[in-house]
Amino acid sequence: MDYNNAGSVALAYWGSNIVGIIFLVVAYKWTRNARLMFALLFGYAAWINYSLSHSTPEVYLDYAEHAVGLYSFFIMGWFSEHITEFVTFIATGQLLIAIGMLLKDRMVVFACAGVVLFLAGIAPLGYYAAFPFSITVSLAAILILRNDRRNFLWMPLPIRCFHRLRAA
Repeated sequence: MDYNNAGSVALAYWGSNIVGIIFLVVAYKWTRNARLMFALLFGYAAWINYSLSHSTPEVYLDYAEHAVGLYSFFIMGWFSEHITEFVTFIATGQLLIAIGMLLKDRMVVFACAGVVLFLAGIAPLGYYAAFPFSITVSLAAILILRNDRRNFLWMPLPIRCFHRLRAA
C-alpha cells in the first residue's frame, strides 16, 4: 500500500473498520462462520507479514509515523534493526491463531485469547492499525468464546429435527 497516498490509506482504514463490523455481526449470529473468517484473516496476515518482512522489511518503519510515543520509539529503535526476526515471530503467532480457530476446545480458547492480545498489541499503532478495528474484532473473538460450541470447524452441526425428517 502507498502510505504517501492519503486516499489509499483512508480507503484501507474505512474498509478495515467495515470488515471489523462484519466480523462482529457474524460472530454474534454464526460463531462457526466467524471462526472460519478469523482463520482466513490471520492465515493471510501471517503469509503477508512473513513475505514482506523477508522481501521489504523497511515498510514496517512507516508504522512509527502514527504510533503512540513508546511504540514509535521502539519501531525506530530496536525494532528497526530486527524487523525480519520480530515480524517472523508475529507471523508465527498469527498462523497459530489461524490454526487454533480451526481446531476445538482449548485451542479455540487460546486462539481467541491470541486474537485479543494481538489486537491489543497493535492498537497503539493508531491510524495504520485501523483503530478501532482492534476493539471491534476483539469483541467478535469474545463472542466466539462465549457462544461457540468449540468443536472442530469441519464437524457438522447436530441436526436437531432429524427425527421429524425421518417420520415424514
